[in-house]
Amino acid sequence: MPGYTDREAQAGLDAKLPPIETFANQFPDYEIVIEFPEFTSVCPKTGLPDFGTLSLRYVPVARVLELKSLKEYFLAYRNLGIFYENVVNRVLEDVVRACKPASAVVRGEFNPRGGLTSVVEARYPRPRRRRS
Repeated sequence: MPGYTDREAQAGLDAKLPPIETFANQFPDYEIVIEFPEFTSVCPKTGLPDFGTLSLRYVPVARVLELKSLKEYFLAYRNLGIFYENVVNRVLEDVVRACKPASAVVRGEFNPRGGLTSVVEARYPRPRRRRS
């Protein structure tokens, strides 16, 4: 079987997805936690379905995520070929772009495949990288 290419590695990152709508925040300094236990996507290499739970934890500033549009956004991944790591990081970037939170964490807990369970977590603000 040939190795993975940049095409698979970047799959899904530029896909057009429904917009995540927001509304004005009315309160300061609180945290929102959203879980989507029915997340599905497709492996870009094998075409097999992937299943898992996505959790989003964020501290809103001026805008709050509207849940119906967030659900439609998550459902758009259903037939999208994308790796777990790309799912979690893409969701984080799209959430940050939509509502500009003080902080956010996206966690993907993916169902076992081939005897392996994967958990991927991405945080905003992103830590600064050290230069080698």
